[in-house]
Amino acid sequence: MSRTLIHKPTKSYTYTAFKKIDGNHSLKQAVENIYVGYQAYIRQGGDVAYFNFELAKEMGLIPFSHPHQLNNALKQQILETFSLQIINEYDIAHKTKIVADLIKPNEYMATRYLQIQHPNKQGKTSGDGRSIWNGCLKTRRGLWDISSCGTGATRLSPATAKENCFFKTGTRQASYGCGRADFSEGMIAALFSQMMYQKGISTERTLAVIRYKNGNAVNVRAAKNLLRPAHFFGYMKRGELAPLKQLMDYHIEREICNGNIQPVKNKRKQYHIFLDKFAEDFAIAAARFESEYIFCWMDWDGDNILMDGGIIDYGTIRQFGLFHHEYRYDDVDKMSTNITEQKNKARYTVQRFAQVVDFLINGEKKNIKQFSKHPVLKQFDQTFHETLVQQLLYRIGFTQSQQQMLLSNKVTRDLASDFQKQYRYFEKAVSGRRAYKTPDGVTRDAIFCMRDFLREIPLFNLKYQTLMTPLEFIATIASNYSSQRDLLKYEKKVKRIENLQKTYMTLLKCVEESIGLEHEQLLKQIIQRSGMINRYDILTGNGVIRMVDRLLKERSKLSFNEFQKVIYLITQQQITNPDLVESPYATKYGKSKKLNELALRLGKLVGKYRESI
Repeated sequence: MSRTLIHKPTKSYTYTAFKKIDGNHSLKQAVENIYVGYQAYIRQGGDVAYFNFELAKEMGLIPFSHPHQLNNALKQQILETFSLQIINEYDIAHKTKIVADLIKPNEYMATRYLQIQHPNKQGKTSGDGRSIWNGCLKTRRGLWDISSCGTGATRLSPATAKENCFFKTGTRQASYGCGRADFSEGMIAALFSQMMYQKGISTERTLAVIRYKNGNAVNVRAAKNLLRPAHFFGYMKRGELAPLKQLMDYHIEREICNGNIQPVKNKRKQYHIFLDKFAEDFAIAAARFESEYIFCWMDWDGDNILMDGGIIDYGTIRQFGLFHHEYRYDDVDKMSTNITEQKNKARYTVQRFAQVVDFLINGEKKNIKQFSKHPVLKQFDQTFHETLVQQLLYRIGFTQSQQQMLLSNKVTRDLASDFQKQYRYFEKAVSGRRAYKTPDGVTRDAIFCMRDFLREIPLFNLKYQTLMTPLEFIATIASNYSSQRDLLKYEKKVKRIENLQKTYMTLLKCVEESIGLEHEQLLKQIIQRSGMINRYDILTGNGVIRMVDRLLKERSKLSFNEFQKVIYLITQQQITNPDLVESPYATKYGKSKKLNELALRLGKLVGKYRESI
């Protein structure tokens, strides 16, 4: 165990905001049959292993002036609020003895939503299988949903549906029936979600991780709105108009409150405003995932994504080092989509919501095929393509104003689109080796690291004022997955290699002429920005798993505060957004040679997996 060093507060703080997180949520009263209610009790033996002070301040849970240190009062409040286990159907049937004083007064929600891995394909049995919603926190700093994973086995788990019986929390008798979460799983999500947030990608964020002696954890997550498309699709599949309307009205009101949707009095118009915004969000999300090599298992049931296209549940999330577009995750009963199929799944989800909106307006459930040419899909396609091109301009190293300039003119917009197609040719190149199994799926290796090209080409041009030869180009982008045969094959693509570089240089020239910037000045800007965006030691899925594994082995030597600082240093090392504005809620940790060296060692470990899945 780590040394849980508790700091005495320099001033007295009260934590009354935690009292508002008590299981109550407006969704309970707003939508019929949206949840299964569970009483819960305070689970003993938990320890606060991680707490996101920055997020807690942003939410209004703790004061702005609170030091990023854990005191006894705060620790006790976190445990009383989040160290919970539900009293499930098994406990009731077997009359499990629970100390009455530990039982919380209110019921907590396990929400219902559609999941395709369940035997029932209409969402009657599926939803939060090992999670509860702790509540909805409203403070002067906003409105937040909070949920916890690992709080016990609910009746909505796949195991209960398949075995037709209830399971004791902690059992290992059935897949997806345990109800627990792992400590390492929680820390991976904490690190990954923070890094995605730093990239500007919408995501749920880890608020706290509570660890128990057996390696279990309760992992607490927060977001402005935790609804998923899957919450809607169960009602839609069953043709239940009234609760579907209740849920849509609730969601729109919530998004108006969050400042994401413009309110109008006309209900029909309001639904169409929602649909346009939903299509835009999902197009941008899908394009960003593809551009950033983020594998997020999108499917038509909308289970693994938030309503704004944000990431939820990091269990299947992967950040690839290369464009491993043939990787598929094995989820026991079926294989996932791959990274390029995410776009079509996102598009089909938009089509589903076109069907939903039509159902709400006209009261008649039409076949999904009737919406295959809905105008909102054209909007999706356009936004997706524009975002994909814009993201590549960003990764080149152009500033936001330079990107806008290139995309606002048809000639330069077409030039940027052409560059994206040429770039994708090399990006998608795969090894001659056949597809093979990985520990969690199947893949076929990409062979070129195009991030290296974007990082090195401006340096090369500044130094030599010429283009790379085919041999130099292939040597720059070659990965450890590429064989000599692969490299020789692509070295012969002389025209493609030359055209890609010429188009790149033409884009630079267009910016130079437009804003009156010298070539050398622009190159220096590009070098600085591209070097950060396309950093060499980019974090990958395998990298974060190995890093967390090593970090947790070191944890016993660290106090709570030291552990927090190492996590902070790791996330600072992985900032890839040159436009990131430091949060006003962030803190400056003091210098520590020991902790800096540990963070650097972990960073080097990440570099070893920079090309993997």
